[in-house]
Amino acid sequence: MSDELKYDEDDAVKFIRKLLPADKQAEYTDEEILYVIDIMYDWYEKNGYLELSSDVTDDEEADISKLTAYVKKEIAKDGEVEMDNDDIELIVKGELEYEESLEDFI
Repeated sequence: MSDELKYDEDDAVKFIRKLLPADKQAEYTDEEILYVIDIMYDWYEKNGYLELSSDVTDDEEADISKLTAYVKKEIAKDGEVEMDNDDIELIVKGELEYEESLEDFI
């Protein structure tokens, strides 16, 4: 059995909430946070980061500013969720930290 932890959406949401400022923790529903995560994974897929044979370097994958800009643009375009741009950035960074926490156990 592998020691690798598996990505869990519920754990990701809990992890992200803990990183948000106290006044922001209850501002968004779990579904709204998951919506941001889904947009992030759309970006990963469009940029080839989800392919097993991907030759993407950590530096390319870690371009947080491009990822965050994409998420902000998609949320504004979709109009499904109303979020402050600063909060979007916090959620994106929180999700990335969650991913890194899983890698710490590999």
